[in-house]
Amino acid sequence: MTGNGGRRGAGIWLAGLPVLFLLSLASLAIGSRAVPLSELWRALTAFDPGNDLHLVLRELRLPRTALALGAGAALGLAGAVMQAVTRNPLAEPGLLGVNSGAAMAVVLGASAFGLTQITQYVWFGFVGAGLAGVAVFILGRAHGSGTDPVRLVLAGAGLSVLLGAATGFVILNSGLDVLDIFRNWGSGTLEGRGMAVALVMWAALVLGGGLALVLARDLNALSMGVEIGRALGLRPGPVWALSCLSVMILAGAATASAGPIAFVGLVAPHLARALSGPDNRSLLPLSAIIGAGILTAADILGRIVAPPAELAAGIVAAILGGPFFIHVARRFRLVRL
Repeated sequence: MTGNGGRRGAGIWLAGLPVLFLLSLASLAIGSRAVPLSELWRALTAFDPGNDLHLVLRELRLPRTALALGAGAALGLAGAVMQAVTRNPLAEPGLLGVNSGAAMAVVLGASAFGLTQITQYVWFGFVGAGLAGVAVFILGRAHGSGTDPVRLVLAGAGLSVLLGAATGFVILNSGLDVLDIFRNWGSGTLEGRGMAVALVMWAALVLGGGLALVLARDLNALSMGVEIGRALGLRPGPVWALSCLSVMILAGAATASAGPIAFVGLVAPHLARALSGPDNRSLLPLSAIIGAGILTAADILGRIVAPPAELAAGIVAAILGGPFFIHVARRFRLVRL
């Protein structure tokens, strides 16, 4: 990145932080019970367990906001890495099968082991997402030529269909309690997850996000094509493998903790690219900020569109992201590698 481009990219994603801060305040204050900002400050600095508003903020709103920020940032980062690796503008984390793998694991955990709490089955979702990602990576290997990004997309789509059918079969042959668990988790609601789940999400974000940022320079070389990348000294195989690992950690954690949330990983990188350009050293952090903002805003909108009831953040994100997906699909074509 040149000096001017670097300053522009850094300035844009730094400017996004105040917006993210304001969204966080709105997420803490808006809900079935509105909380004044003065009371919000007192709840964070001088917590009173006898104050109902303080309990709502500390036990419900704070974990929910932390999870929205962490999961949104993870999905934005994962989508940016996926699009850089596959050179496919329609790529998003669900293409690696992590959503379907996590869903299958959650249903199996609830059906076979009677798990009812998010802190219990979130680990099943994490493992399921990881195993699905590994399976897609193995299936996406081209004979004698390493990992083919196009094969990864096709393998992910095929595995998602297979796992989706298996998940439906298990649900249909399980009790209503399993259906209720899957309905709550599968809608992408952030309500009632708890701070323990949010902390797991942020730990995965630090690990997977750190790996993605380390790969940013290599992803720039890879985006120019495999042959040009090799001429610049790039080894595509390890970059693809580490990129897939990063996506598995980021998207796996977000899906396991918040449910299968669509389109955030697609929209955030496109908006970041329009603002900062194609350099992944600025694109990746900006995608994380935009992804966090999108999911937080979707969660806030879900609380106010039909009060006192709520609409899950995953549903709001799908409603907002669907038209954007159609726009991108009409505008771009898959780039063959």
